[in-house]
Amino acid sequence: MTRELGVGILGCGNISTTYFSLAPLFKGIEVRACADINVNAAEAKAAEFNVRAETVEELLADDEIDVIVNLTIPAAHYAVSRAILEAGKHVYSEKPLVLSLEEGEELRRIAREKGLSVGCAPDTFLGGAHQLARDYIDRGGIGRITSGACYVMGPGMEMWHPNPDFFFLPGGGPILDMGPYYIANLINLIGPVKRVGAMTSMATATRTISSQPRSGETIEVKTPTTVQALLEFESGATVTLSASWDVWSHRHANMELYGTEGSIYVPDPNFFGGPVEVSGRDKDIRALEGWDHPFGIDNQEHPHAMVANYRTAGLADMAMALIEGRDARCSLDRALHAVDVMTSILKSGEERRFVALSTTCTQPAALGIEEARALLK
Repeated sequence: MTRELGVGILGCGNISTTYFSLAPLFKGIEVRACADINVNAAEAKAAEFNVRAETVEELLADDEIDVIVNLTIPAAHYAVSRAILEAGKHVYSEKPLVLSLEEGEELRRIAREKGLSVGCAPDTFLGGAHQLARDYIDRGGIGRITSGACYVMGPGMEMWHPNPDFFFLPGGGPILDMGPYYIANLINLIGPVKRVGAMTSMATATRTISSQPRSGETIEVKTPTTVQALLEFESGATVTLSASWDVWSHRHANMELYGTEGSIYVPDPNFFGGPVEVSGRDKDIRALEGWDHPFGIDNQEHPHAMVANYRTAGLADMAMALIEGRDARCSLDRALHAVDVMTSILKSGEERRFVALSTTCTQPAALGIEEARALLK
């Protein structure tokens, strides 16, 4: 029988509900305890999902916990993940892994010294739609990818998030907040990035919160809110990435990749599912016939429609990788490369020059239908 890893959740805010709710779908993991600096938040989640509420110190010392999921705010990711590793436990972090390359390298050093693993969201690239796109590309459906364009743009988070301040501080912004979804999927579909160039700006120096309970409060903006980036991949492909919280509406597709034999239109990397369209040299765009991928099945109601949501798949894949002795798809090396891409984009915008990346990684193994089913209970 496959061994299960005991999971602890550190940070009981909004995103924790997703992990608590979806973890039971997967093999190899069992959520057993949670903690938060806000004791009431931990106790509420523990009661709701029938796990133990512990202090942070108790969770780090709990012998029944093998891996801790770090769901703290981005600015705390490094310190918390380091503490988890130093306590002798594996780490799975929400994105971004850390806010600087130096922090990530230090986590890698500690993990190697202690024989521990570090994984990191996002895992949406494991979704049925994105793995369908990966399969089509791998089979040569559009030939060799030469270029592409990605857009993730909207008016900002202060209209719906109850405490949006951190989105507009260093460590936030559209690149570090939404960029991980796009960059992880580009690494999945194309491979590692070689160098980047960017221009960055912000539309306003302050934002007014319109969400409850702080409607009317003004917060300062201390990080770029519009980023126009160009990514050159090791394969030779060049892809533009436009990320902004200063756009009220637009008509751009989320992700388009262009090859020597055709084009592929990939749905929002923030979600697991959605339609994939392709064209060949005839220029006729058609829907790519779907396949029976378990992570592409709609299972959750969204404000606009039913969507496929299998977040925690990356954590389960990491657990099974530890059990089976293989490479995890949401690995430290890929998460660290994504951090290098994102921080280099911001550095390029600040210094007005191209920046060569100092890290690289491999493409993750494709997650086909049978491999995905093997992760489910």
